[in-house]
Amino acid sequence: MNRPLDLGAPEEFRRPRQLDVLIPTRNRPAELAVTLSGLAAQEGVPDFGVVVSDQSDGDPAYAHPAAATMVRALRHRGHPVLLSRRLPRRGLAEHRAYLLDRSVARYVLCLDDDVWLEPGTVSRLVTAIRELGCGFVGNAVHGLSYADDVRPETHGHYEEWPGPPVPERVRPGTPEWERAAIHPAANLLHVTEKLRLPAGAWRAYKVSWIGGCVLYDRAKLLDSGGFEFWCRLPDRHQGEDVAAQLAVLERHGGAGVLPSGAYHLESPTTVTERDVEAWEVVVAEPDTPQPA
Repeated sequence: MNRPLDLGAPEEFRRPRQLDVLIPTRNRPAELAVTLSGLAAQEGVPDFGVVVSDQSDGDPAYAHPAAATMVRALRHRGHPVLLSRRLPRRGLAEHRAYLLDRSVARYVLCLDDDVWLEPGTVSRLVTAIRELGCGFVGNAVHGLSYADDVRPETHGHYEEWPGPPVPERVRPGTPEWERAAIHPAANLLHVTEKLRLPAGAWRAYKVSWIGGCVLYDRAKLLDSGGFEFWCRLPDRHQGEDVAAQLAVLERHGGAGVLPSGAYHLESPTTVTERDVEAWEVVVAEPDTPQPA
């Protein structure tokens, strides 16, 4: 019998540490369990906490025995875990803003609830953001059902940073915006295989945005506005991660990190109401944060 799960106390969780992982979830108990299992197997980053905020229609996903076991495994390995519900739903951006406010960590990893991270991924991302000094780094997710679907026409969008990333203004209709073509399916996996990097090596490359697994310097994310634009959006939107990253890119720069250790579970989306692209609203507003 699975015993009641301790949800954790917000005032005890909200303490300075190196890293917090922020996971929004809805109606995905199995996927959440897999996502948490990837975190529980991470090495080399002992000082990280995990926040899960649930917006399921029924029981919270973390109450499922498999997910609850992974919560306990994380705590057993010394990682504080805070579990909460955020209802009623006010959209993806508001949910991200709520999660961000639970943390005072140096870095925050925004991780979707359908992404498994292979061992070593979090350590590599933390190393990258420390060395690069930019606003965010990320791992684009691989869809392994596309492993045999090679699309060489997308590989030309891969361009490495020759040094630390610099601020960029990225907008639709520009060549920089087309960089996103490298991320769908298993395109980045194929690029990585061609590079034949030695064990332990990584590369920073130029991006327009990254979905699923993005590590932010929390202070730089907040300086760029965070997700506080949520109040200017209708509830039924998507692209909140794109909007936040465009703002961070413009003020502090950002990069993708290769190899990526993030794997998409390829489950059906739970975001079925997508009336508005958040980034279209945010980038069109005159008060969008500009570089200092």
